[in-house]
Amino acid sequence: MVKVTQIEKVSSNLSAMDELLTKHMVEVPEVGEVVQGTVIYVASSYALIDLGSIGTGIVLGKEMRDGLGPEGKLKVGTTIIATLMDYENEDGYIELSIREASYEKSWDDIEHKLTNREVVTTKVIEANKGGLMIEINGIAGFLPVSQLSSEHYPRVEDGDKNKILDLLKKLIGQEVHVRILDADRENEKLIASEKAAQSEKERELINLLRVGEIVSGEVSGVVDFGAFVKFTPATKEGEKKSTEKLEGLVHISELAWQLIDDPREVIKTGDHVEAKIIGIEDTRISLSMKALKEDPWNAVLEKYKVDDTVPGKVDKINHFGAFVYLNKDIHGLAHVSEFSEVYPGKKIEEVFKEGETYSWKILSIEPKSHRMGLLPVKESAPKETKGAKKEKASKAEKEVEGGKA
Repeated sequence: MVKVTQIEKVSSNLSAMDELLTKHMVEVPEVGEVVQGTVIYVASSYALIDLGSIGTGIVLGKEMRDGLGPEGKLKVGTTIIATLMDYENEDGYIELSIREASYEKSWDDIEHKLTNREVVTTKVIEANKGGLMIEINGIAGFLPVSQLSSEHYPRVEDGDKNKILDLLKKLIGQEVHVRILDADRENEKLIASEKAAQSEKERELINLLRVGEIVSGEVSGVVDFGAFVKFTPATKEGEKKSTEKLEGLVHISELAWQLIDDPREVIKTGDHVEAKIIGIEDTRISLSMKALKEDPWNAVLEKYKVDDTVPGKVDKINHFGAFVYLNKDIHGLAHVSEFSEVYPGKKIEEVFKEGETYSWKILSIEPKSHRMGLLPVKESAPKETKGAKKEKASKAEKEVEGGKA
């Protein structure tokens, strides 16, 4: 009976020991597994992590960044997850990577921001001719030139790509506010837009504008198709003046009543101008400078009549015919079909030269559409004066005498 009792006691003690060992058994993670720990020390180039019974881990350099916190900085006392990279480095620490463990978490957050159309603040880290390289949650992304805000868009008048790159490089290190346009986790593709991030704020300001309103601003850029003007929206009486600026486009056709080939001939960057709002579509504002000036065609019938013969300077010649200015504002077209009736078998450029003045017959006048049809008047050969005839005869006599000699 005693023997049985002793056996039971020994058996009971063994069971308690097994249970104790089982309870306190340390599971050693494998390389590549994710572990959890508490930050106990942070230096500029490394951080120490308390991993409990496993030991102390170290996170080095760029592996410290989790991409999700403010500037990706670690703080003492913070609980983090990290990927085990090595059991023991040269300093005897377990080497960890927070960045590796945070990769999936980073993409989850990016996709959340994309779905919820959130505005993200990031820094420009590099520039190329196509746009800017940025980083969101530690993931490299691209901000195309076409998606830059009006403030940062590089307007180079001659379109020189090297000049554009020089302007883009000036943005390196600057903070920009963007919205994510595309996030492809599988292909690690991340595209952002600064223009889209500003659109909400711009819409609030644009809602204050009305078509027909006159604005005053500064020309921020001149391109082949017109000029961009930055202006501050007007505020209601008693309201604080806004410091935010909007930008509108004065199309080449809205710069002046005259025909313009190159906007740079009539306007330049830095000019202070007034313009009328003629259209608002989404965040695009269309402006007109010529709308603030009297339309010269309103009085065209007071000065010109159909069948009048008038002088006019050839401005340019193309396959349609010759564009002719009767004065600095009024122009007409001598269509190629009308020209061929007067000068059959000849090309316009064989008879007329750009910049020269000739006589024209007015065929039609359409003030509302700013059109005038012209017919070239064939110049008759000038009559010879008596003096010219006498000089011509004298010259002929000398030629005859010279022949006899």
